Amino acid sequence: MTTVSILMHSSSHSPYLETLNDSQRQAVEATEGPVLVLAGAGTGKTKVLITRLTHILASGLAYPSQILAVTFTNKAAHEMKERIMALTGRASEGIWLGTFHALAVRILRNHAELVGLKANFTILDADDQQRLIKQILESDLLDDRKNPPRLVLSIISRWKDRGLLPDRVSQEEARHQSLILSVYRRYQERLLTLNAVDFGDLLLHCLTLFTKHPDVLAKYQHQFHYILVDEYQDTNVAQYLWLRLLSQDRKNICCVGDDDQSIYGWRGAEIGNILKFEKDFPGAKIIRLEQNYRSTRHILGAASGLIAKNEGRLGKSLWTERDGGEKVIVRGSWDSEEEARTIGEDIEALHRKGLFLSSIAILVRAGFQTREFEERFLMLGIPYRVIGGPRFYERMEIRDALAYLRLVCQSDDGLAFERIINTPRRGIGNTTIQMIHTFARNAGISLPQAARELCDTDELKGAARTAIRAFFANLDRWRNLLPHHPHVELAKIILDESGYTTMWMNDKSADAPGRLENLKELVGALEEFDSLPGFLEHVSLVMDNAGKTQGDMVTIMTLHSAKGLEFDTVFLSGWEEGLFPHPRTLEESGNKGLEEERRLAYVGITRAQRQVTVTFSLNRRMHQGRQFSLPSRFISELPEEHVITINLNRDMANPQYPREKTISHDSYAKNSNFSRGDRVFHQKFGYGRVIDIAGDRLEVDFDHSDVKKIIASFVQKA
Repeated sequence: MTTVSILMHSSSHSPYLETLNDSQRQAVEATEGPVLVLAGAGTGKTKVLITRLTHILASGLAYPSQILAVTFTNKAAHEMKERIMALTGRASEGIWLGTFHALAVRILRNHAELVGLKANFTILDADDQQRLIKQILESDLLDDRKNPPRLVLSIISRWKDRGLLPDRVSQEEARHQSLILSVYRRYQERLLTLNAVDFGDLLLHCLTLFTKHPDVLAKYQHQFHYILVDEYQDTNVAQYLWLRLLSQDRKNICCVGDDDQSIYGWRGAEIGNILKFEKDFPGAKIIRLEQNYRSTRHILGAASGLIAKNEGRLGKSLWTERDGGEKVIVRGSWDSEEEARTIGEDIEALHRKGLFLSSIAILVRAGFQTREFEERFLMLGIPYRVIGGPRFYERMEIRDALAYLRLVCQSDDGLAFERIINTPRRGIGNTTIQMIHTFARNAGISLPQAARELCDTDELKGAARTAIRAFFANLDRWRNLLPHHPHVELAKIILDESGYTTMWMNDKSADAPGRLENLKELVGALEEFDSLPGFLEHVSLVMDNAGKTQGDMVTIMTLHSAKGLEFDTVFLSGWEEGLFPHPRTLEESGNKGLEEERRLAYVGITRAQRQVTVTFSLNRRMHQGRQFSLPSRFISELPEEHVITINLNRDMANPQYPREKTISHDSYAKNSNFSRGDRVFHQKFGYGRVIDIAGDRLEVDFDHSDVKKIIASFVQKA
């Protein structure tokens, strides 16, 4: 008996349909023609995908091999396979189910020779790709310091995400990126010579295959009777084109996604793909899943009111049968240290009431924000895990910076020496480092001492010897400054004069700005200690404790990493102008970037099942040192009926303000008692004159500083 007949027999009563609500059932049973399922957060989109696939098989509409089901991650594909097994009692064998890349590989290996490859082609990882780019730059006598391979590769990858081979890049881009375009051409030629592809090529070669060989396209169009796509809002242009070509014959394509959760524009996702679905697929059905099974009414009300401010959306209104629950809390703190302390106290209280730590999450906009929570939790003994990246002191750039500081404080630290002797690159290769190791081992001395002694011989080549001598000259100078120079300033000097900060400033990869933010956070953390050795001892103890946490733990992660997850209680930290929305996003993408940031806020709120607390700080250590902050514009966009706001009062100038005091948004927006032209005094910025007023916010031109935006309660009339 075939899989289809077995499923038809078992589905005569269609029990799998009985667990669906009306909208979900409509999405499952609308099998013919293009369908867009707008699935809000927590509305059961995966359940709909699995049930729809089961229904197609159970209804005898297709054999497993005639279904193409596309996911974005291997984890999602694995989950779908497990849930198909749970629902049908049979494995998903035969179904073309997997990620875009996995499915594209399967097609490409069947027709590799048509795009100039052999069927056993190799897929290069990121390191191999960068190595190949570096070889091309060197062969063309191009300086890879001015054109870092990682930067070149990221630009090429963005072109591939847009489905652009070298000859399809626009004239304008070709003018501005002529050198990189030339490298792109050479790179593609070298890949073919090596019988290799990168991840971008998997879809790009398929597009070439489909457009240049209509018979191949027709074969797959005929084979796939039904196409199902998960997370459609995250597709890039190449993925969109691939799907559109495959679905043009039968047009039975069902895309499930949420335009309000499109948050990956920075890595090529094109929200326009989901917004123009009806235009691309005439006659398409749009089905909205709006009943939320995750969150309370107040959480959904706050999230819906916020996202309604976006213009680029198709629109839907989430609702729930659950009771209202607790309102979303918006809480201000004097500074980011107090923010971490207060959240830590809240978590301890929740844990004492029986809530598992694993059901609590802290979501931040930028990676550097995790440090203060990590420090606070280690002090309180609260176990935690950092998802989406290493713990703060385990990050590569932090380890590098600490190695510089350790070597200044401890001249024989061989591990620190080996880590940074050629970071940034100084022309000191593996042969030289191996020679230093051998000499140190034979002489029974430390690596730094061995390197110094070798510099006084002819064993080392001229360039390497010169570089090592310059390195030690810097170390000696920094070490001489240690007893007399403020340790925070010394750390800045070390990172700047070593070239380490400049290395990341010149790095144009997507993660470079975040690494710079982390370095600035590290320098700022030194302010809390009396000396550099004291700070390094603290870090050693922190790292020792960090390795011992297991079991039930609080989750700390960025908002981007949280998509698709859910927790009982969520703390959303750092909702301040200058941090969230992130200024870099606004500078690069304007209003489009602002709307993506608002979608990110929406994602954060909708991760919570029962309670959300949004926090902001009036003072935060940022790039320029400690700076005054205003609450994020997103806070004022939260509907008042779903929010309770605390600690926004004149007593905030005193860190001991009463925590139980609660006021409304109306109080928050009352006009100040100042007038334009008033002379005022601020404890940090001194005397100045009010030049503009907006509610309780003043714009003040200070005598000995720039124009600053200040909350009225922080200044006095002079």
